[in-house]
Amino acid sequence: MADALVITGLDCFYEDTQILYGLGFSLRQGEVHCLLGRNGAGKTTALKAIMGLVPARAGSIRLDGVELTELPPHEVPKAGVAYVPQGRRLFAEMTVAENIEIGLMARNKGAAVRDAVLDLFPILRERLKQRSGTLSGGEQQMLAMARALCLEPQVLLLDEPTEGLMPSMIAKIRETVTRLRARGVSTILVEQRVDAVLPVADRVSFIENGRVRETVEVDRLRDEPELVKRYVGVS
Repeated sequence: MADALVITGLDCFYEDTQILYGLGFSLRQGEVHCLLGRNGAGKTTALKAIMGLVPARAGSIRLDGVELTELPPHEVPKAGVAYVPQGRRLFAEMTVAENIEIGLMARNKGAAVRDAVLDLFPILRERLKQRSGTLSGGEQQMLAMARALCLEPQVLLLDEPTEGLMPSMIAKIRETVTRLRARGVSTILVEQRVDAVLPVADRVSFIENGRVRETVEVDRLRDEPELVKRYVGVS
């Protein structure tokens, strides 16, 4: 399977503090690739680096032959990457419809894209006139994903999408990720919940102290749960 995104030798800093040390992994086309690790390991920084929100001092991030580290942050979504950050960051006073419209305007998309996105999240059709700040946590997560998918990305970055959600909502988020994979979207998923990862991931990279220590197929993770305890600290 061809690679959709390839990261090699990535060094990133917050001011003078180095966070990523030669980080490298690949994302295959149509794959769900999970990044697992303890808090502060560098998982979110890796996503921000892909988006250009944290500059790379060394290394490469290539998407379909395009070097993302050479692009300004506002050009990265146009190259085909969408980001749903931890905390969702919706416009709380705007309606569901208005939040979705912002996603459509980012790449001049129209009604057909809007309808396709809402087909993934039918409950949002019932909430179009509702202010996003009044939605439940799970509905807000769906809206954040819907807004990102209006870009019709090749690569989707999800940072802790199941955080604080009820089991029923977690199941819906997993279902959506699975449906996106069937449509050919490649996803990098940052998670703390191993049980949320196993049903949807194809591969898992363990990040420790800003480095990828090991990348394994998810079947191996099921067979060797001690890997999770080693790198994440839970069984």
